[in-house]
Amino acid sequence: MKAFIISGAFLFMAGSVLAQHSNVHVGLKGGLNISNIASSPNAGFDAKAGFHAGGLAHIHLNKQWAIQPEIMYSGQGAQSNDVKTRLHYVNVPVQLQYMFDRGFRIQTGPQLGMLAAANVQQGDVKTNVKSSFKTAELGWTIGASYVGESGLGVDARYNYGITNINDASSVNLYNRNVQVGVFYVFKHKY
Repeated sequence: MKAFIISGAFLFMAGSVLAQHSNVHVGLKGGLNISNIASSPNAGFDAKAGFHAGGLAHIHLNKQWAIQPEIMYSGQGAQSNDVKTRLHYVNVPVQLQYMFDRGFRIQTGPQLGMLAAANVQQGDVKTNVKSSFKTAELGWTIGASYVGESGLGVDARYNYGITNINDASSVNLYNRNVQVGVFYVFKHKY
């Protein structure tokens, strides 16, 4: 949680400085996660709902292209029968966006995830399992978004974990996450 607060403060300060440049706009975002953990060999996990929230900086490179770094809290994990695995990440995706006319965008890019907390809950018993997972994860994202003239927009993306997150055994585990949300870009212009 401390890393999230420090990272958020850094993004806010950096965004405030960058926002003085006309090609840079800062914003807030949040929404729903539908996450799962893929395993090799297959452990049979089911998807789990969570949420994400954070900030963004939208940096226009030219009329069609932009880079959008973000920092956000992301509640991820999976479930199996009555066991829920909850992974709490501070994610930093850096999206390369192609902007069509009138607010439509497609985006892709790398994402670094820093594990803030991890627990397993079975019934009423909750166990800290952070030491069973690696502290950092690398993934790749792909998605699309639409932003209106007001700066209010919607976003959908798929986050594909590339690196094994399991630090405890020979089973490889990978994050998979679908995100759907809303965002607001301050002083937005097409």
